[in-house]
Amino acid sequence: MRLLYKALLLMLAGLLFFALAGMVAIWAPDAPLTTLTPRWAGAPSRFESVGAMQVHLRDEGPRDDPVPIVLLHGTSDSLHTWDGWAEALRGQRRVIRFDLPGFGLTGPRPDADYSMDAYVRFVLTMLDQLGVRHFVLAGNSLGGQIAWQTAYVQPDRVRQLVLVDAAGYPMAPQQMPPGFRLARTWPANVLLEWFLPRGLVLASVRNVFGDPSAVTPELVDRYYDMTLRAGNRRALVERLAWPEIDQSNRIRTLRVPTLVVWGALDHLIPLQFGRQFARDIPGAQLVVLEGLGHVPQQEDAARSVAEVQRFLGVTP
Repeated sequence: MRLLYKALLLMLAGLLFFALAGMVAIWAPDAPLTTLTPRWAGAPSRFESVGAMQVHLRDEGPRDDPVPIVLLHGTSDSLHTWDGWAEALRGQRRVIRFDLPGFGLTGPRPDADYSMDAYVRFVLTMLDQLGVRHFVLAGNSLGGQIAWQTAYVQPDRVRQLVLVDAAGYPMAPQQMPPGFRLARTWPANVLLEWFLPRGLVLASVRNVFGDPSAVTPELVDRYYDMTLRAGNRRALVERLAWPEIDQSNRIRTLRVPTLVVWGALDHLIPLQFGRQFARDIPGAQLVVLEGLGHVPQQEDAARSVAEVQRFLGVTP
């Protein structure tokens, strides 16, 4: 009996050891901004003061462009998702992109207001500070919803609209990235502020790609680091918990030339919603990209930006 008791104690001690070792392996407290900027905010990045926030910004291309192209990323993403598009467009057009509040190197809002109205106000304030009156607005996912909502609020300023797998209609995703699911679930969302398995980030990025094998270690590095940015994990929980108000009735009132770009294999916001945007916005063009998922601008920048160049009349 005594031997059995000792064996059980040894087994429990072993399990405790491996559990603690596993926790140490995924221990990941917030990373100060200063530790992330050397890798992710090199030239041409700069930071612009907007209220109490320091907004990570890239502003490239000819300054005399009367209608710059503004690129808005999605949830848990950053301005880097547009690297390929910016490279293709900046030779002829001014291209402006920034990390939205709660994400990337910009980090959380001091007031924790992640409502759609707050995001629209932020975009307009940002462009006012840059002296941009009229612009083309392109957005992916959450960024797409902010884009069309901005066009609704300020129709005289948005000359053209590009919606890339955009949000905006009431829906239940076919598949949600594992990181989003955990961020919506207590107490997992509390633990996520201190622990971050790299495998969770990998699984979340692979979830939004049409071809998961195309996800590179360098790409996972970027998403991992941006998630660690101080305050971003708490901001994600707050953003996902923010009450969603159905304002999709506004979409039918838009009267701006619109290109709808959609990955055929998007399981987060399925293609049926791309078709709905194309039906609801008068004159909208729909381009379906076979083999791509929720972030076509990142998964195949060349193929997706080519459609945008044709729409905008930009020579490749």
